[in-house]
Amino acid sequence: GTIKGLTTQQLEDLECQLILGNTYHLELRPGSELVSEMGGLHEFMNWNRGLLTDSGGFQMVSLLHLAEITEEGVTFQSPVDGEKMLLTPEHSIQIQNRIGADIIMALDDVVSSVTEDMERFEEATHRTTRWIDRCIAAHQRPHEQSLFGIVQGGLDPRLRKISLDGLKARGDKLPGYAVGGVAGGESKDAFWRVVAQCTAELPEDKPRYVMGVGYPLDIVVCSALGADMYDCVYPTRTARFGTALVPEGVLKLKGNNMVNDDRPIDPDCDCMVCRKYTRGYLHHLVTKEPSAALLVTYHNIRHMMNLGKNLRQSIIDGRFEEFVNDFLRRQFPTGEVPLWVREALEVADIDISRVVK
Repeated sequence: GTIKGLTTQQLEDLECQLILGNTYHLELRPGSELVSEMGGLHEFMNWNRGLLTDSGGFQMVSLLHLAEITEEGVTFQSPVDGEKMLLTPEHSIQIQNRIGADIIMALDDVVSSVTEDMERFEEATHRTTRWIDRCIAAHQRPHEQSLFGIVQGGLDPRLRKISLDGLKARGDKLPGYAVGGVAGGESKDAFWRVVAQCTAELPEDKPRYVMGVGYPLDIVVCSALGADMYDCVYPTRTARFGTALVPEGVLKLKGNNMVNDDRPIDPDCDCMVCRKYTRGYLHHLVTKEPSAALLVTYHNIRHMMNLGKNLRQSIIDGRFEEFVNDFLRRQFPTGEVPLWVREALEVADIDISRVVK
């Protein structure tokens, strides 16, 4: 129910339109029934813009040591008090109906992308398809909350195809789709190929959401491949370690080279932090003061909002290829664009020959 370190008013000032709430953790504390009694998560946290809640499925990976997965659902042992909670597809949707987000996610059987057990991927892919029908049947607020299905299948094109076909067969019962099970440590080559397969086969008239993606380069490449939505803790988490996002990549404010630097984080950024504070001052803070995390978080979110806004506008204006070239030129001034980026953009029919060395 919060973005660490920032108020909802600050998020509005930063032009955020959609934020994500964690279903599993909201159910643990304070509980979805309380959130519902308080008017839903929008009212509870004083946020009148878009909300998305995940299904709790990702915790099958992040809390695997505390989880037991069966056809019925997944049983978690609370990291707070050790109490067990059975999260079924029906229960996940019930919790999300109470929370009241605008977009809710179906419960899927999530397997880490670097798992070597192919039988586990096979099982999870088919189970995810079976669970989608249970999620649809349990959804009590379809006219207020859009239910997205999640494509699984690991890095195997055959399993991805099975999952894609299963979700598309549910038609208008799913107003949008997500690509799950990526950005979990697999190679970038494998990553982009999964995204490309899924975006190519999903309907163009519905949102295509790549889950867990937050690096600016990944967002630009995935957008070229046809994705529309992303989520990640990266911009805020990296801020708490004193790292700012800039068009050239990252700026490590803890470095000694920042001590006497009187420039803003990003001279082209319009955020309050870049208008008012120098790199040298922020360097002083990040080594001593908690307020540094708040200021760098504020900047990083504004950086991502500007990236998304400029990317989207370039598509509307018919100059997306120019946008991609400008972006890569700043990220890779010597022209050494990674092979996976070059290959992905070739598939997306984006010419970057003016940038590549």
